[in-house]
Amino acid sequence: MKKLLVVLCLIGSFSFTHAQTVPSPEQFLGYKVGTHFTRHYQVLNYFAAVAAARPDMIKLQQYGATNEGRPLMVAFIATPEHLKNLESIRLNNLRLAGLAKDKMAPVTDGTPAIVWFSYNVHGNEPASSEASMLMLYALVEPNNTQTAAYLKNTVVVIDPCINPDGRDRYVNWFNNAVGTNYNADPSAREHMEPWPQGRSNHYNFDLNRDWAWQTQVETQQRMQLYNAWLPQVHVDYHEQGYNEPYYFAPAAEPYHDVITPWQRDFQTLIGKNNARYFDANGWLFFTKERFDLLYPSYGDTYPIYNGGIGMTFEQGGIRAGLGIRTSDGDTLTLVDRAQHHFTTGISTLEVASKNADKLITEYKKFFDNNRNAVGSDYKTYVLTAADAGKLQGVADLLQRNGIEFGTVNTTSFKGYNYFTGKEETYSGEGFQLAITAYQSKSKLLKVLFEPKTYISDSATYDITAWSIPYAYGVKAYGVKERLDIAAYVPLAAATAVSTEYGLLLPYKSLNAAKALSYLLQHHVKVRFNEKPFTYNGKNYDRGTLIVLKTSNVPNWKEITNQACSQYNIQADAIATGMVDAGTDFGSPDIKFVKAPKVALLTGNEVSPYAAGEIWNFFDQSLHYPITQIMADNLGNALANYDVIIMPDGYYGSFDDKNIATQLRSFLQRGGKIIALEGGVQQLAGMDMGITLKKSDDDTSSLTAADAMQKKYANRERDDLPNAIPGAIFKAVLDNTHPLAFGYPDFYYTLKQDGKLYDYLKGGWNVGVLPAAGYVSGFVGSKLKPTIQDGLVIGATEYGNGNIVFFADDIIFRMFWENGKLLLSNAVFLVGMR
Repeated sequence: MKKLLVVLCLIGSFSFTHAQTVPSPEQFLGYKVGTHFTRHYQVLNYFAAVAAARPDMIKLQQYGATNEGRPLMVAFIATPEHLKNLESIRLNNLRLAGLAKDKMAPVTDGTPAIVWFSYNVHGNEPASSEASMLMLYALVEPNNTQTAAYLKNTVVVIDPCINPDGRDRYVNWFNNAVGTNYNADPSAREHMEPWPQGRSNHYNFDLNRDWAWQTQVETQQRMQLYNAWLPQVHVDYHEQGYNEPYYFAPAAEPYHDVITPWQRDFQTLIGKNNARYFDANGWLFFTKERFDLLYPSYGDTYPIYNGGIGMTFEQGGIRAGLGIRTSDGDTLTLVDRAQHHFTTGISTLEVASKNADKLITEYKKFFDNNRNAVGSDYKTYVLTAADAGKLQGVADLLQRNGIEFGTVNTTSFKGYNYFTGKEETYSGEGFQLAITAYQSKSKLLKVLFEPKTYISDSATYDITAWSIPYAYGVKAYGVKERLDIAAYVPLAAATAVSTEYGLLLPYKSLNAAKALSYLLQHHVKVRFNEKPFTYNGKNYDRGTLIVLKTSNVPNWKEITNQACSQYNIQADAIATGMVDAGTDFGSPDIKFVKAPKVALLTGNEVSPYAAGEIWNFFDQSLHYPITQIMADNLGNALANYDVIIMPDGYYGSFDDKNIATQLRSFLQRGGKIIALEGGVQQLAGMDMGITLKKSDDDTSSLTAADAMQKKYANRERDDLPNAIPGAIFKAVLDNTHPLAFGYPDFYYTLKQDGKLYDYLKGGWNVGVLPAAGYVSGFVGSKLKPTIQDGLVIGATEYGNGNIVFFADDIIFRMFWENGKLLLSNAVFLVGMR
């Protein structure tokens, strides 16, 4: 926050001494943009200086702060007349979308289009933050008649850096690695950024995949502001490999089918105008390749599904530093990269300004159609769960995205049951949440809830299935008729329970695991049951948490009530250790939960995204301590931990026999290894009782004619039969095993590869894929038949210890909510004696 104070001080000083004198970036920084990397606080200071010089045209707004405390800020740039009416313009824009709370009719004539530029979402793609300063200066420099004309029809919003933590991580490292002059040799150290690199945020998350899910604090704060404006045009700035030229719209197929003809046409308008500028300068570019418009959580697709024109612009430049020699012998500099981004920004603003009336008209039409549910296959979605905590997760997601929801009073309807894949009569499970398609966010709702994604082209850039009922594990019905929606009534707060013997906490959702984490950290002794029991006429499922006065801390009851209040779990009092049916609380079948010391493997051999998800989950959701350990230093740390988590990675150092011996000794003395994705594959090669299921890829019987069917020109398409960019499968669960406590007898897993494991003979096959497990998303024709009859979730004893493994990423990007309890169970419940 100290950096923010610097910004505010500069605003004050410039307002007195430099009014109406707009400093150029070079004048303010002391160097030409692109000849040095500008740290985040310097970028903000420049914005503050320009805002102080032109308070009639610029309004700065801090909308939040990063995990590391760096300010998140936007600048609104407009003509003096528009700036005076900025709030009125915002409200009118929301009226156009049907989202303003007042009932005033929207104004369309002369309404300025909102153009929003988002820079530097990936920290080590830093050219765009440099370009943001060029853009700001061009918009307010008094002699720039071109941009002055554009601003007559537009209001511009600039977010100079979405990811300040990642940017400064990269810039600070680069400034440390570079000499007096940059070295253009690609093999120079300054082009070899170390793990985890600056692309991601503090928790190693890719913020460009988080727009819809909003799992990260930067996204949550930004989207609150974004949804308060909902611009007509949004550009997301990136960099790609340094040997690539510039990419801009129109995007590649697949386009989602909710994208309107106008949204497609405007992408082409932008592309043609960009091409005009690039051609005049002799700059190379490409369009209609690689970057599609399907996955809903990007900086281009999310704005499109919210009525705007969303676009990704990609400049070649990753690893380029201040300058790098490309494969064709040229030197690509940061000066070049910033200039290219600046040019596409000016070009986009030009097209938006010239087409402002059409942008406004089509924007209003988009939302008018939404409120009439035009194009919606289902007019109502109804979700139901036995535990209100699972519905609350969905309610929170809907609220963050501005999607209205409530409840329905009738149960006499039929709908598509997401869990069975059939049209069935509604069957409630206790709690309920309903969403109508007759609302402003109807298209976004459809995309997030569609049970099967329509894909016009299977060569996609990201996952192809994400439906909320599967990701959250919540039973849902898609109803083709419009049902009346009543106000949503949140679950009543849990009430404190008075008892002198003990408490029972139901274990049905992630909230129960969070409560368990809370109790263990406050040294409360907790037990759980492995078999169902009945007490005082009420049935309790496996995994019920049992907190007894016996041998517990003095304030056990107060702490337990605090945990239940914080996570809204209604506990039940017990007065005796004898149950009506099942095992009594003193039975050997009642297990004691030990508070484990947990280590997470990180470093060069581990995917930073995979490690970041788990770190973020423990730190921000589960609130349980976890220690990050470099994978190649594991041997020195094993003695200090009870649980080792192996995220996705390529564990080359584990091929060392000494590491394998140390891991076996760790397991023999009672340790636990939890492996995911590539971590499982590594264990499968270490004689740990896990084997990878083999597929038949023998090509020895191919004829010459067969071999010639494979053409180099078709190489990308030829790979599609074996591709699976991300599809949903339904696994069968053994929910009598502690790993699956709190679940029904199935689980929806997101598969991003075809890896399955052989069934365990000496362990527990907790999650298996049956022959009919496919649910949604693209899977190649050759690969699809092989993803069956194999193991995706397993647990096995090894000596006195345990190995738990997940073939897939069960908390993918932290939005795959339904897998989080599995990971919690693996840490706390598996292997308890």
